[in-house]
Amino acid sequence: MKRVLSTLTMAVAMVAIAAPALADQALATSRNCMACHAIDKKIVGPAYKDVAEKYKADKTAADRLALKIMKGGAGVWGPVPMPANVQVTELEAKKLASWVLSLK
Repeated sequence: MKRVLSTLTMAVAMVAIAAPALADQALATSRNCMACHAIDKKIVGPAYKDVAEKYKADKTAADRLALKIMKGGAGVWGPVPMPANVQVTELEAKKLASWVLSLK
């Protein structure tokens, strides 16, 4: 019984650690963000981990990135602009920005 509880406790802890990383990846996938971005490599746009690294000391980054997610942007990561994502709500944009910034 002790072994079962120990194994169960470890499994729950592993899910709790992985859950934040996966929670908004599903949202990013459903809103087509993953067509141009990946977590750890550049596709059309920068890797999300690179975005997190670039803005790690910027306290205003989450709000600014949420706006860019909704309205689009250009010039920060090269010549290819990011189009506006009209299918993304303000709440979703904030969740996505916070998730991206949480990646290490």
